[in-house]
Amino acid sequence: MAKQPVSGSDKLHPEGATCVGACNPAEEIEVVVMLRRQDENGFRQLMAKIDAGEGTPVPRDEFEKRFGASQEDVAKVEKFAAQYGLTVVRADPGSRSVVLKGTIEAFQKAFDVTLERFQHHNIGEYRGRTGPVNVPADMHDAVTAVLGLDSRPQARPHFRFRPPFKPARGLAQASFTPLDLARLYDFPPGDGAGQCIGIIELGGGYRTSDLSAYFSKLGVKAPKVVAIGVDDAKNAPTGNPNGPDSEVTLDIEIAGAIAPGALLAVYFAPNSDSGFVDAVNRAIHDTTHKPSVVSISWGGPESMWSAQSISAFNDVLQTAAALGVTVCVASGDSGSSDGVGDGGDHVDFPASSPYALACGGTSLSASASGIQQEVVWNDGDQGGAGGGGVSGTFALPAWQKGLSAARAGGGHTALTKRGVPDVAGDASPQTGYEVLIDGNETVVGGTSAVAPLWAALVARINALNGKPAGFVNPKLYKAKTACRDITQGNNGSFAAAPGWDACTGLGSPDGVKVAAALKQ
Repeated sequence: MAKQPVSGSDKLHPEGATCVGACNPAEEIEVVVMLRRQDENGFRQLMAKIDAGEGTPVPRDEFEKRFGASQEDVAKVEKFAAQYGLTVVRADPGSRSVVLKGTIEAFQKAFDVTLERFQHHNIGEYRGRTGPVNVPADMHDAVTAVLGLDSRPQARPHFRFRPPFKPARGLAQASFTPLDLARLYDFPPGDGAGQCIGIIELGGGYRTSDLSAYFSKLGVKAPKVVAIGVDDAKNAPTGNPNGPDSEVTLDIEIAGAIAPGALLAVYFAPNSDSGFVDAVNRAIHDTTHKPSVVSISWGGPESMWSAQSISAFNDVLQTAAALGVTVCVASGDSGSSDGVGDGGDHVDFPASSPYALACGGTSLSASASGIQQEVVWNDGDQGGAGGGGVSGTFALPAWQKGLSAARAGGGHTALTKRGVPDVAGDASPQTGYEVLIDGNETVVGGTSAVAPLWAALVARINALNGKPAGFVNPKLYKAKTACRDITQGNNGSFAAAPGWDACTGLGSPDGVKVAAALKQ
């Protein structure tokens, strides 16, 4: 049967990547096939209400029956897999995903692709392809994405260690425990009891000994932490505090210190587009642990994602909003360029999805009496700066209409597409978080810290209200004054200004006011 390309599946290689040879045709890999949802019209009507801050989230079991993939579409993929000698590892109509396993040779024939080994000076070696993925005409309409043929690392963690140098500009060095910040930001009382915070990780792992020692030192009861493997990944600490262990441990220690009564479900997945998308998809559909809020501290420039990957991921985040799950995402640590290096402005994805609560960064100065000063995090080229700007991909959400981005050189640009971030919090390593990683006490910053900070705040609020806050963006933008407005500093191209700006969004949390805004 004739095959047709999956929309948006063309894949380009990063500049500087070179092909170093063919893949081993006998090597076995896993690929995730994403399927369309049933009742697309009904889903659009539901999302129109949720986008307006009015809709009621749908329970997971009901959602999967109404809006999951049809058995007919799943059966088409299963039949296709059998024709090409591929094994179905998991077929889940609820999350609209089918995981296939087989040899590289079989996948090349099944999807009409050529898989080769590539080398890149920053990424290392990875399995890649060029051109589109093709599927038979009779299942073309059913398939929305085919992820995992390419193994290129898709995201980077957004944490920064305090550097040995002292920056020429910025605030005096200081450090805070997560409990200090919960107090300074006036978080409502409580410990998040009865909630589950899902944490997404794409490498590394945590040591229970680190967590026990850290929470003991803080005088906090250690939260229950569960590691969940996705696509053959697992909790695998490397012992290198400069690697992904830092991200994993940082996320758990911040969320766990502020919401020790919550269950922390940590989803470990491979660092690829398929692993990343599948981890978030598994978390929001997890009927065992049922996260009410998810924290993501990983991402990459929008320009580095294929159209099908960004669409599939955004679709999962839209589903999270429909399920009443809040997703907090770090906006990046490389300022308005997002580290791309082409002289242009870029934003980080998945933070730029309109269904993410994008978390930017500040530098914080405080005393015993409270916050003295808070400005945009920008420690210069070496020290990092909060990510933010205007999406090149996503349309302007209804709740951002009428806003403009202040430019660092003066003037404002009216928003015509999604503005990033939505909110902010302490992120400078110079005013960073005291954590314990691989046995070492250290101070860490980055917007990586802001995502679990906000996730823990939402968990506390959910516990107090006895129901999930769900998709919080429309409510926060409507409230206008739930955050502490940041009006000083810039992240490169964009400047802080009264109201929303493309450095710190609406501002850093005023926890009690955020709780009031989300209770409506």
